[in-house]
Amino acid sequence: MAEPTDPGEAHTAERSAGISAEISRNHPGALAAPPRTGRVGPPGAALIDIAWRLARPLLFRQDAEQAHHQTLERVARRPALAAALLRRLCAAPALPREVGGLRWAGPVGLAAGLDKDAVALPIWEAMGFGAIEVGTVTPLPQAGNPTPRLFRLPAERAIINRMGFNNAGVGAMRARLGAWRDAGLWPRVPVGANIGKNKDTPNDAAEGDYLRCVLALTSLVDSFTVNVSSPNTPDLRALQEPARLQRLLDAVVSAARPRPVFLKLAPDLGPGALAEAVDVAAISGCAGVITGNTTITRPGETGRTGESGGLSGGPLYPLARAQIAVALKAADGRLPVIGVGGISSPEAASELLDLGCAALQVYTGLIYEGPGLPARLHRALAAR
Repeated sequence: MAEPTDPGEAHTAERSAGISAEISRNHPGALAAPPRTGRVGPPGAALIDIAWRLARPLLFRQDAEQAHHQTLERVARRPALAAALLRRLCAAPALPREVGGLRWAGPVGLAAGLDKDAVALPIWEAMGFGAIEVGTVTPLPQAGNPTPRLFRLPAERAIINRMGFNNAGVGAMRARLGAWRDAGLWPRVPVGANIGKNKDTPNDAAEGDYLRCVLALTSLVDSFTVNVSSPNTPDLRALQEPARLQRLLDAVVSAARPRPVFLKLAPDLGPGALAEAVDVAAISGCAGVITGNTTITRPGETGRTGESGGLSGGPLYPLARAQIAVALKAADGRLPVIGVGGISSPEAASELLDLGCAALQVYTGLIYEGPGLPARLHRALAAR
């Protein structure tokens, strides 16, 4: 296996050891986010409902980004305990399926963006997610766009973000993932890394950024997702142009082998451009496509229309469903489609799976429904 070429990787072993020690400490921590009551499920589900109904108003009084980071940091203080409690309370049924060569524990996975730096990795499987995607990670650390950059729209159950790939860099990601393995807290479900380019890297040199991420993480993760669809990095979406996309995917798929590579596409592509991108993914040997990401449009009656950035959550669902249908038709059985966008109910999950999706990913729904959502979705799907 080739060694990562990131300049900071010389210190990976020391950093990993330090993070391992941090993870293993037994400081008190508080799990901040759990869902609404009234659902049929195990007895613990009612406790999570009650906890979420108490916690959500308090969390929503805080700045959205601050609340997010504080919650993950608290969970990370005692990850084994948090994971054990969540596993007991959520009790997600096993619904295993193959998705792009990976054995998911269930069809509902965690979308990238919620745990950018893998700081709370063990808890996502415990909540009931069938697979986990961390990142987006870039070769070098970057602060992202100026704050405030994350906005809740509670009435629409939506979020607008213009984060800009803020993350600690692939060296820190490698160290942290290694630490989770060393601590014996690695999830029992597939863990993928969503990879991107640094903001200052021109598109003509983007291939090198993606390859650095692959080389750094290929010994640790189960798959990679090539993110060329975030609206918050200037000109990133231009990499979805067929010739550029072909070169990028050919290089990443070759470097990542035997790890499967997925392509994450924007919901704002026109039908022809989306179909062409899916075709490029199939020709390049991608294991699947993820449709889609946040939208720069403002569908429905959304608030904060003056805020730039990508919108996710409830208002995105009709657009997401339409784009997923286009992607499924273009894929024509050659590769699986993972559906993303506004999924927060058993009805939406069922509709997309019946449409032909191999699996689904959730992010914004978790913010509004709480940590019982993935297990709840899986229980509903199991009962069909």
